[in-house]
Amino acid sequence: MRWLLFAASTVALAGTALAQPTPAPKAGNLDKLSEFRQTGTVEPPLVPQTGRRVDALKKNLERVKLPSGFTIELYAVVPDARHMAVGPSTGVVFAGTRKSKVYAVTDRDKDRVADEVKEFAPSVDLKIPNGVCFSRDGMLYVAEQNRLLVFPAAEFFYEGPDVAAFLVIKQGDLIPPTEESYNHTARVCRVGPDGKLYITLGQPFNVPPKEKADLYAKTGIGGIIRIDQDGKNREVFATGIRNSVGMDFNTKDGTLWFTDNQVDGMGDDRPPGELNRAAEAGQNFGFPWYGGGSVRTTEYQADPVPEGVVPPQVEMDPHAADLGMTFYNGTMFPERYRGGIFSAQHGSWNRTKPIGARIMFTSLKPDGTVDKTEVFAEGWLTENGEYLGRPVDVTTLPDGSLLVSDDTAGAIYRVSYEGRD
Repeated sequence: MRWLLFAASTVALAGTALAQPTPAPKAGNLDKLSEFRQTGTVEPPLVPQTGRRVDALKKNLERVKLPSGFTIELYAVVPDARHMAVGPSTGVVFAGTRKSKVYAVTDRDKDRVADEVKEFAPSVDLKIPNGVCFSRDGMLYVAEQNRLLVFPAAEFFYEGPDVAAFLVIKQGDLIPPTEESYNHTARVCRVGPDGKLYITLGQPFNVPPKEKADLYAKTGIGGIIRIDQDGKNREVFATGIRNSVGMDFNTKDGTLWFTDNQVDGMGDDRPPGELNRAAEAGQNFGFPWYGGGSVRTTEYQADPVPEGVVPPQVEMDPHAADLGMTFYNGTMFPERYRGGIFSAQHGSWNRTKPIGARIMFTSLKPDGTVDKTEVFAEGWLTENGEYLGRPVDVTTLPDGSLLVSDDTAGAIYRVSYEGRD
């Protein structure tokens, strides 16, 4: 695989003295980094991890309710923290944002509290780098609004402002530029058990106009695409998805699960959010004929529903904004949680009585389908409807503890278990 060659070259060049270049505009820095040349970018300051903000975040966490034996603590202050990827070798956490930065979060002494938070690859001009994911061989992929980058050996060469970086899908080729929008544009990615890269492509409308159907079906907008890790052999893996901002693979059976945010403007209590299971390629999950669950959209209510539409495994509370999810494959938590799904509800924005801002847990049956869903952690939403935080994503550290990102508070929390099974 060519990224392995890039990583090897990076190691070889690490000790080579290179001439200091003249600082270059960010637009041209990617070319320099792909040629292992310096850009002259100044190291950005570290994100402070002490002070009044930290004290306030810790105090807010006192309100969070968890099952007996579990504890939640502040792991790091990370501005605008969204989706996370944990380095498979070092445990360094990379956090994407909906703005222009990715952060590297390091716990150097392994006391399970981050010691250092800083901008990752500051010499690269990024646009909505929400989606971050690792391959099993340590390649960090960053899915932007309309581009895909790879950073070989990122967890080993992130210390300085310059790090090896390469284009996988160039700007304007992830989706047609005509479909770029400020809405539903946060991508997520995962490397599957087949070694291919999966990327969600939310469509930009509440309900898309019918004249967009052919374009979206062809490009995978309103669905999930998969590609080889070098960007080749693109195909549409799943369709009928409004805006998925969370997915993960069940390692036991290889199925891909994903959350989906459903149609707005249909009232407080309809339609439901979704947690879906894709058992094979080519499945259709019902949007835009269904606005969520079995609720038909007004725009498509007279249109026949395609045959074979796959219903959701779980109908979540309407408008709770289900985002990131992960299968729990750690061993710290009690047996009942192992192999189940943790997922984050960001919290409603258009409900007369807000709901969400919590972590859900979904257990599975022996056949790999859903057993039941329950609230695991809540308390970020006050009784008077104020958000003290809004969870976005969940992932695990190597020790089996659970990380929770919060883009409103600008933080990452750590949930650990010290009780008895």
